[in-house]
Amino acid sequence: MTRWPLPPPMQRALILAEAAAAAGEVPVGAVVVRGGEIVAEAHNAPRELSDPTAHAELLAIRRAAQALGAERLEGCELWVTLEPCAMCAGAIAHARIGKLYYAAPDPKGGAVEHGARVFEQPQCLHRPEVYSGMGEAASAELLRGFFAARR
Repeated sequence: MTRWPLPPPMQRALILAEAAAAAGEVPVGAVVVRGGEIVAEAHNAPRELSDPTAHAELLAIRRAAQALGAERLEGCELWVTLEPCAMCAGAIAHARIGKLYYAAPDPKGGAVEHGARVFEQPQCLHRPEVYSGMGEAASAELLRGFFAARR
């Protein structure tokens, strides 16, 4: 899968997504970055952890909060291979993540530019800057291949 000239955090998120697929998990990877350095990373692991909330974003956010010793991740960026769902978008807002970068849109389950559009709701008290499409082709190819193999 071609990753160049993607920024290193998205390259790493795609590698994590590949690891998720190899483990039989939906191929999504996430990386939390602060000051240009990766603070935490994760891939989807609901099956492995028997936890329906073990999405890549939530695991990476939890690990970053532990690593930084803070419940708010101000000044951090989240790089993820798929548009976050409503649960993950809510966690992003609560964590006060400053910037969200995601690769592929998710018309069925996404909640940033699709569905609930969590960050546009008046109840959402923090709205990160959102950038989409970076690495979209590679992420979409990985997801299509994963689901095609299971049909």
